[in-house]
This record gives sequence, C-alpha cells and structure tokens, in this order.
Amino acid sequence: MNIFNWMKDEIKAVLETMAGSEGWPEGLPFDRITAEPPRDASHGDIATNAAMVLAKPVGAKPRAIAEPLAEALNRLDAVDSVEVAGPGFINIRLSPSIWQAQVGRMLEAGTAYGASAMGAGRKVNVEYVSANPTGPLHAAHARGAVFGDALAALLEKAGFEVAREYYINDAGAQVDTLARSTYLRYREALGETVTIPEGHYPGEYLKDVGRAIAEQDGDKWLSEPEEAWLEPMRSVAIKLMMADIEKDLIALGIRMDRFSSERALVEDRAVDRVLAKLEADGLVYTGVLEPPKGKTPDDWEPRPQLLFKATQFGDDVDRPLKKSDGSWTYFSNDIAYHLDKLERGFPEMIDVWGADHGGYVKRMKAAVTAITGGAGDLDVKLCQLVHLFDGGKPVRMSKRAGTFVTLADVLEAVGPDVLRFIMLTRRNDQTLEFDYQKVSEQSRDNPVFYVQYAHARACSVIRNAGEAFGADAVLDPALSKASMGSLTDPDEIGLIKLLAGWPRIVESAAEAHEPHRVAFYLGDVAAAFHGLWNKGREDARLRFILEDDRETTLARMALVRATATVVASGLGVMGVTPVEELRE
Repeated sequence: MNIFNWMKDEIKAVLETMAGSEGWPEGLPFDRITAEPPRDASHGDIATNAAMVLAKPVGAKPRAIAEPLAEALNRLDAVDSVEVAGPGFINIRLSPSIWQAQVGRMLEAGTAYGASAMGAGRKVNVEYVSANPTGPLHAAHARGAVFGDALAALLEKAGFEVAREYYINDAGAQVDTLARSTYLRYREALGETVTIPEGHYPGEYLKDVGRAIAEQDGDKWLSEPEEAWLEPMRSVAIKLMMADIEKDLIALGIRMDRFSSERALVEDRAVDRVLAKLEADGLVYTGVLEPPKGKTPDDWEPRPQLLFKATQFGDDVDRPLKKSDGSWTYFSNDIAYHLDKLERGFPEMIDVWGADHGGYVKRMKAAVTAITGGAGDLDVKLCQLVHLFDGGKPVRMSKRAGTFVTLADVLEAVGPDVLRFIMLTRRNDQTLEFDYQKVSEQSRDNPVFYVQYAHARACSVIRNAGEAFGADAVLDPALSKASMGSLTDPDEIGLIKLLAGWPRIVESAAEAHEPHRVAFYLGDVAAAFHGLWNKGREDARLRFILEDDRETTLARMALVRATATVVASGLGVMGVTPVEELRE
C-alpha cells in the first residue's frame, strides 16, 4: 500500500464532493495534485498542494479552497489533525493507528512490499553496458552495468515490462583493428615473435584468442592475404570476447534478455530502410557543414554530405549519415538500431552510456523522435567515471588488460554485492570513488556494511526472540497479526513512517530513472533502525525483547521483521543479497 497515493485519492474524493456542491467548473486538473512528505517532518506526515493547483481554474484564492478542504479532511477517521500553512498548503497528520497498521501489511506482502502497478505493464527497453567487444569489461563499465541492471529491476518493481539489452558494436573500424591484433597473436601462438603496433590492442587477453585459432586452424592463415583472414579473425575474436564479457556480467549478477548485433543490422540493410523513411519525410538533404568547433579553416575541407535535419528536433547542427568513403556513419547504424527497438514493441527506451558519449545525446534523441514519428521516447543516462583506490592509493592497471583494471579484477577483490551497492551510492552523473580498503571495512562509514548490518542485526534479534517465546511466535504470519498498539515511542513511529515510504520511493525513483535513491533510502532505514536499537540499550523499557511482556515484544518483533523485509526488498532491487549474519 502506498499511503501517499491512498491519501491523494481521499483528497480527490473530498474535492469532487466540494466541486459538486460549490458548482466548480468541470475538467479541473486533479492529476496535478500531490500528496507527499513535507520538507520539514515537524509539519506533519503528508502535505498537499491541492488548493494551490485548483485556485486559478476555480477562480478563488487558495485559502478559500484550503480551509474547507482541511475541515473536511479533519473529519476522516484516519486523520489526526490538519493545518493550512502559508498561502494555502495543507499539512496532514495521520492517526498513529494508521501507521501501526502498516507493519502488518508489510509482513503480509513480504519482499513484494513496495511493488507498484504504476507501470501498468508498459514495455521498456533498457540498453546498458554495450561495450565494444574489443577486450574485457573494465571497472568503469561496472558502473553502467550496475546502474542499468538496478534501473531495470526498479522499473519491474514499479509494474513495467522490462527488456534488458546489450548492443554489440561489431561493425566498423574498431573490430577490424581487433581482427588485425588477433592475427598478430595468432602468429605469436605459432612461434613467431611479434610486435604490437601502435593503434592495435596490446592486451594479454588476445593471446588466448590467438592460441584458440591456432589450435583450431593450425598455420592455415599464415600465408594468406588480409582479405582472406580478416573476417575469420574478426568473427572468432568477437565471439570469444563476447563470451568473456557475458561471463563477467553473470559474475556481477547480470543476465541480459537480448544481445543485438550492429553487424546484423548492417547486413540486413536496416540503414537503407531508415534512409528511405527519412527521405520520405523530407528529413535528409545534401549539404556542407560548418567547420567543427576548435578547428581552424586550414584544417577543414568542406565537402557535400548526406545530412539528417537534426536541428528540426532540437540538435545543435545537422548530422552526416555517410562517411567520405560512402559507408554509413555510426550514427546511421544507431538510428537503425533504435528504430528496430520500436518495431520490436518498445516505444520507451532507456540507454545507459559512459560520460564520454555526452555529445552524442542530442543527436540520438533527435533521431529517435524523427524516425519514430514521435512515437518513440528515449532517455539517455550518462554514467560518470569511477576512480579506483586501494587504501587511498590509485589503482590504474591490470596485468591481463595492460592498460586498465578489469571488472573481473574488482569482482575478485570485493565480490559482486559490495561492487553493486557502492556503484549506486552516487547519482549516475557524479564521479564516484571506489576504495577497495574502505568498502571492506566493517564500520558505519561503509554504506554496504551499515545496511547489511541492519538486516543481519534484525535477523539476530528475531532469532533471540524465537528462543525466548518460541520459533512459531516470530514467524511472519504470526507477527503480522500481533497487536501493534504498543508501538508508541516516537522513534518506533518514525521508523514505521520511513518503512511505509518504500512504495513511494519505488514509484518516484522509477519515474525519475534514478536507482541511487534506493541506496540512499536504505541508508536512512539502517540509521533509523540502528538508532532505535541503541535507544533500547540506554533505556531498558525500549529494548526489542522484554521477556516479561510478550505482547510488546511481539509488536516490536513485527517492526524488526518489517525492517528486515523492506531492507531485503530494496537490496533485491539493487541486486544485492541480504545477509543474516555478519562475520569478521
């Protein structure tokens, strides 16, 4: 149950009654009314802007609407008090019994608590990672991978039908360079001494690929010209690199629903169909672009190009669709790929890219709007850099990769749960620092430990209560029926309110495409729970387990169990396994 949505419905019901009795005009913007926590918790539990939203269309001052609305809301059994603030904002304080009743609902729902029907089954395609298959995934890829996977899980929690997708950039110059680099490693595997030229891929990982081809084909390609061996080398290298990438993703807890190939789109002449559609809509022309920023006229050779009218859709300049050699640009292939998504039934698309692709966002959004006739909606989320440290010292290199730290290296050092959690402790558009030593500490300063400890501590308390009152008494079905009336301490009610906010967090984070909000929220829950536990150490009457007061103990066990349930639900969205015990 989303208590804020429930109260919004109550507010709308009262307003509809007022509209009928007051003769207000029809078509009032009830959909703009909000019911959300006030910025200052001392003002109440729920604040609504209803009077401010309706004042102009009704033709009345906000307070003239707010005061009778507040009076009507105050008569609801669930409401303890209502106040009108400022020009017409309304602050509502709910009855403690309403909050107490939420505990049982959380236990009845289990980790499904917080799930929403907001998405109504709408299909969303989330494309993430999509690293070039020219080497293993590195630590920076981990951020986009975790962000995209958590966002997909969050959208599913909010009621969307989600497809997780990886776009393989297996066409173009970079994979031809991969093929040539692989050929050198193939020759090396056959006993030659080779030098990796500048501009090729020098990583140790291609030695395995070269050996695999040598074992399969022997010296078959040694005397052949490039046009004979380029495609076989490219094909095998991409296949083995993608197998390596998929293995790393699975180790991180990520399983893609689909791997889409750029080369397959090109071979299927998908770009030709895109061009035909853009031409039919009058959105392409042959023209000469201005010199790019930062280049002097001597550096610029103006030439006629086939251009897409990107400026008609919000881009800064029109964009070329063909290279000087007559082949399609990467941009053209990407347009075809996004049209393919729409044709597969995904009008809502989310792309997760690295920060170095920031200059590509406007043109891609423009292209999606144009090629889909406005039916497609693309949101691009850019993930900023990750700086790796170990005890404050930068970590920059991997033996296997040669020039970067691989995802496999990080997973081996800290494991998937720690990596996933830390990658969501900052907004995706903020730089993130990842210190191996700090993320392994068992301290309050380590957010992974702090949240996991809250879950483990809750499980420990439940086990102890089971020893005192019997294991059956602390099972969820029994606790959900406990009398919650003894949960009256302000910190107990405060924790309940925080837990009851989980459904709202799911909806708001899903709507904003911001899974980091889940990590922030779980930190708040952990802090509130640990604070309540510490309060019991200082005041014996507030301990979770009171052996001489079964009713109060079971009510508190229900709250403890609800805390563990919500933490587990949130960790599930993040792809992190909740632990029941923590050991040094």
